[in-house]
Amino acid sequence: MSKIILITGATDGIGKATAMALAQAGHHVIIHGRNEEKAKRIVQEIVTKTNNTQVDYLIADLFSMAAIKRMVNEFNQRYAHLDVLINNAGAVFNNERAESADGIEKTMALNVIAPFLLNQLLLSSLTKSSDGRIINTSSASHRASGRPDMTDLNLKKTYSAQRRYSLAKLFVIWNTQHQAAELQQKGIKNVTVNASHPGAVATNFGQDSDKGLLVNLIYKIAIQLSKFEPFKLMASPEKGASTNVYLAVSSAVRGITGQYWGNSKALKPDTRYCSRANEQRLWDYCMTTVKPYL
Repeated sequence: MSKIILITGATDGIGKATAMALAQAGHHVIIHGRNEEKAKRIVQEIVTKTNNTQVDYLIADLFSMAAIKRMVNEFNQRYAHLDVLINNAGAVFNNERAESADGIEKTMALNVIAPFLLNQLLLSSLTKSSDGRIINTSSASHRASGRPDMTDLNLKKTYSAQRRYSLAKLFVIWNTQHQAAELQQKGIKNVTVNASHPGAVATNFGQDSDKGLLVNLIYKIAIQLSKFEPFKLMASPEKGASTNVYLAVSSAVRGITGQYWGNSKALKPDTRYCSRANEQRLWDYCMTTVKPYL
């Protein structure tokens, strides 16, 4: 049965590979991007390669909560329901801290707040599906986050770009677990929430940001080595997309919720700093942040 699937950050890299695979499988795919001309080109490329004409696009700047709200309104006007939401968009930025127009540190804005708001705004559409699924993209880098300062969730005291990214991906797992439990408590059994880890993938991810000399060098060397078979440290975008594709459509994971996945298998995330109190504090912070747009 064909599913309606929305994928954020789907005009390049893993998001594009995910969209291509799901369109090839016959699903109705909606790609999200920031640039309309690029989104149009990618839609046409997917249609041409898959012979699936059910490929659409939506445009939004995910750093802006108002833009996210407008995109969801447009989605609701065009589609009767949503079967799968894949929160793929994410990035690591410069060591120099920067905030979005909403006053949110940019790593948190894109990797944590944007998917949180989308999950809240699209939940009513997902509940109309008999098998609604939310997939939040995390990363194995969450294991390198260190202890979070729960009094500084806007990361004003975190000076490393890589650590901000690791913390954000840890928070994605916590929010996934919290929302999964909350939906179960509310009796919403037809919507599941899981987090995925795509692995180290050979894309342009992180190549343009200034994370410090050493980290910049590691990113660039890994990308270059991935071009040579004996030294391949990074998977292809198609391999990186495989877990999201699996979580989106596999009957084997129907009803499974609140888990962290990699290589299409449930994995144990780092739980050193996870507690009910920390998870709730993060959830409350995110909810307070997005409340004006709900």
